[in-house]
Amino acid sequence: MLEKIPGLIGEALSGLKAGLDKTASRADFPDVPETVSLSSPAFSDGDDLPARFTADGAGVSPPLAWSGLPEGTAALVILVEDAGSPTPRPLVHLIAWSVPPNLAALPEGALPSPGHAGTVRAVGRNSFLRAEWLPPDPPSGHGPHPYLFQLYALRLPLALDEGPGRGALIEAMCGQVLAKGILTGIYHRP
Repeated sequence: MLEKIPGLIGEALSGLKAGLDKTASRADFPDVPETVSLSSPAFSDGDDLPARFTADGAGVSPPLAWSGLPEGTAALVILVEDAGSPTPRPLVHLIAWSVPPNLAALPEGALPSPGHAGTVRAVGRNSFLRAEWLPPDPPSGHGPHPYLFQLYALRLPLALDEGPGRGALIEAMCGQVLAKGILTGIYHRP
């Protein structure tokens, strides 16, 4: 959808970015230890996110893997935010709010996305109010967008209604987060 915004408008908005300081890991859970190792076989931390996982490709969710969960982890949350979006707050691209702690990875396409059913069912609403992976779709000419993949280890499973948004998720997570892990993928359109 945003690929249709002319590059000149993207360039004009290039100074407007939500910012890393407004992501959940920094704004809501800054004191939670970052002791979980979160990675992807498709891209390294700080590297480009392959187009396959974006609106310019198949739009499927990328594979993720993690290790180093603390003892007592009862549930996992995966939250993906775009800190480079030209909005007051980062755009939410994914909320997976009840990932079983016995998993150590999710394969490519495990999360539902447009045109792909996925296998994970406890998915909350992204910024476009859909319970699915929102493939990155930055405006042309806006510059690089850092997509923060955040994994949170929780001491208790969250009691949430189906399809929670970011606000309900963060509120439910308060006081429950044992550790976190962060992986950043960069994507931009020239």
